[in-house]
Amino acid sequence: MRIVFAVMFLYLAVPVGLAHDQSDETKCKKTDQQIRLVQSKMRAGYTLAQGEKLEARLRKLRAERNKYCR
Repeated sequence: MRIVFAVMFLYLAVPVGLAHDQSDETKCKKTDQQIRLVQSKMRAGYTLAQGEKLEARLRKLRAERNKYCR
């Protein structure tokens, strides 16, 4: 019975910190990928309205990258 509680404790306690790190790492990678996609669209050319939307999206993504990437 003690073993069951010990295993449950380890299962619940240890992965919490690791899952958070992996989640941030995953978000960081996805954000970087989205930034590259927006930059690629910008290099391809755009209208004034499209450029404003792309710049706003890029600002948002860079803020997310600052949050998730260390």
